[in-house]
Parts: sequence; structure tokens; C-alpha cells
Amino acid sequence: MQPHEKAAILQELVTGRDALLDALYGLPADLAAISPAPGRWSVVECVEHVAVSEEFLLSRIAQAQSSGAPLMNQKREAAILARGADRRTPVISPEVSRPTGRFATLADAVESFLVIREQTVRFVEVCDEDLRARPMAHPLLGPINCHEALLLIAVHPRRHASQIREIRTARVLNRFGDY
Repeated sequence: MQPHEKAAILQELVTGRDALLDALYGLPADLAAISPAPGRWSVVECVEHVAVSEEFLLSRIAQAQSSGAPLMNQKREAAILARGADRRTPVISPEVSRPTGRFATLADAVESFLVIREQTVRFVEVCDEDLRARPMAHPLLGPINCHEALLLIAVHPRRHASQIREIRTARVLNRFGDY
């Protein structure tokens, strides 16, 4: 990975982490477990999903083997960065990363996210190879390279930070007053 690419991904990882934490700031733990509507995720479930998704994708990146020749798709990389956080297009989560109640509290879910995010940051910091030469399968997108997977990991929390802000303003939570 080129130094400028590493720096850009590390910045995206920080931005995504901070967006998620900002969306959670000041939310009482008891309200975090309330689903805004039937079939909709609670805040705890959103954070669980982000943490579990990142753990899954990072493990797939670590397991991927080099194919030799880098496969760069600048348009797809730009699309991931531009649309990865956009909630206007609904996406159904793959089964592997759907919330199942793995965490009893919001604090537990956030801690899990922060631990896996730190592992991702460390992976990027020490990575010296071109991850575009490591193909892998994404559960929704199909064949991608590991560089693209890192971009997905980086922007994914921003998508769910938007969802959390939507939940916080939903009528179900607003009836409890300001928080």
C-alpha cells in the first residue's frame, strides 16, 4: 500500500469511528435498546452490526491470498467512498452481520466496535503490500479486492451514524423527551 493510500484509509477509519461516536453521544443506555418501529434496529443493534461486520471483513482480508496482479477499479473505489455512507438506498444486511443480541448494553457494543476498529487501524499501519492484489468475496457485492473491503469498513460506521441520528429523532424516542 502506498503511503498516501495508507494515510487516506487511516483518515477514513478515524472519520468513520468519530461519526459513530458522535451519533451516540449523550444517548441514555436505556433508550439505546428501544427499536424505533417493528422490524427496525435499535441503536445497540446498529452498533452491534457495525462491529460484527468489521470483524468479519477484517478476518476475510487477513485470510485473502495475493493473486499476483493488482486489480484496481478507481470507479468502484470512488463509488464506495461516495455512496458507502448514503442511506437513501436501502441495503439488506447479509445474515453474517445481522444483529442477534450479542451485546447486553450499548457500552458493550461500543467497546467491541472500538476494539475491532483499533485492530483494523493496526492492520493498515503495518500493511506494506498492495491489497488490490488480494481478491475476496463480499457477501453482498461479490468479488472485490481487499483495498475495496478496507474502504467499505472505513465508511460503514458513517452510514449507521446516520441511521442512529434517524432513530434518535424518531417519534418513539422523542416521546421520552430531550436527551
